[in-house]
Amino acid sequence: MRILCTLSLFLCFTLSACNEPKPIESDYMITSGTALPSISYLALGDSYTIGEAVDSTQRWPVQLADSLRKVYHLRVDEPQIVATTGWTTNELQHGIDQADLKDKYELISLLIGVNNQYRGYAFEQFEEEYEALIKWAIQHSVHGASGIFAVSIPNYGVTPFGQARGEDTIRAELLAYDAKAREICQRFGIPFFDITPISELAKDNSTLIADDQLHPSGLQYTEWVRSFASQVAELISDWPGNDYTIN
Repeated sequence: MRILCTLSLFLCFTLSACNEPKPIESDYMITSGTALPSISYLALGDSYTIGEAVDSTQRWPVQLADSLRKVYHLRVDEPQIVATTGWTTNELQHGIDQADLKDKYELISLLIGVNNQYRGYAFEQFEEEYEALIKWAIQHSVHGASGIFAVSIPNYGVTPFGQARGEDTIRAELLAYDAKAREICQRFGIPFFDITPISELAKDNSTLIADDQLHPSGLQYTEWVRSFASQVAELISDWPGNDYTIN
């Protein structure tokens, strides 16, 4: 009889331990006094990064962070965005200098150059300043070049605004800017994601254009993120000492 009672107690304790829920992140922080590591993300750019003419939740860096959390189960902070509609490469540099930034970020993205093209600035200025921005990002990423990616300039020539100003010329000039940006990124071993073909679908699909008839819609930004989120997740997975997965 004593053996049966002892066995029953043992089974009760065992089942209770098995059914005990795993501690969630907040429990871990309370019991250990240490928060699980998360990915800080800095997004640099212009109107496309700040999401001109769309809701703040539809900005592509915000959608990317959401995708990395929900689809790839990564702990990603809300992105810090340094971007303003109309900024050129030079103005982005000044914006960075004026921003309240941390010393280092795990992840940094760059999308810039359309306003250099729109204002007719010297191509050599874009080349010099784009490279300087890449070098700045490398210095301020925890993971160096492995923590950075760049995105191509969408072709606004297909929008109603762009078509009124010379669609073919705009496309040719933007492709030259993207080719130079890609070349610089390749030289530093940085992924360059080409979303230009997605942007050109807007010529025959008005749902990909925002109400201002110039900028991408939230739906177009969603398609951007779908095209490269897996590659960003792979980039993160290659970081040494990676411990960013949500359990």
